[in-house]
Amino acid sequence: MQNRLATVAALTLSLIATAASADGVRTEKNMSLDLATQIAAQTVATCTANGYAVTATVVDRAGTVRAVQRADNAGPHTLEASRLKAYTSASAKNTTLAMMEGAQKNPAAANLVNIPGYLLLGGGVPVKVGNEVIGAVGVGGAPGGHLDEQCAVAGIAKVQDLLK
Repeated sequence: MQNRLATVAALTLSLIATAASADGVRTEKNMSLDLATQIAAQTVATCTANGYAVTATVVDRAGTVRAVQRADNAGPHTLEASRLKAYTSASAKNTTLAMMEGAQKNPAAANLVNIPGYLLLGGGVPVKVGNEVIGAVGVGGAPGGHLDEQCAVAGIAKVQDLLK
């Protein structure tokens, strides 16, 4: 009987240890350089076709820049604006347009503008594989954040087959 009890106790401890170690390592999807470059290129091409000179910055899930493309005649300010929009979107896992609108309507969310590195202007869109955010694209330079966002959404849509 004691031998059986010891065996059950050892098995239980083994299962607990296995479950604990499984929680210690995570597997996450992330943005490859090739994917980031394609998204940036498609986004800039979409805006250029619509007559907007923009910069598109693509970041990975941690908000680190993976690719940047700046159209001819895009203003110098578009580099930093697109980076900040991409970082904000990846960090919050939301579009920057939705965040901006939420902050305008909800006084409790108005302090989001005080988070270092956040830019609450339309044009930042998360890149997802299923429901998992693997990065974001930020666009700056179109005559309105809603137009920046349209270009970002179109750029992501053109590589949708790679997001599986």
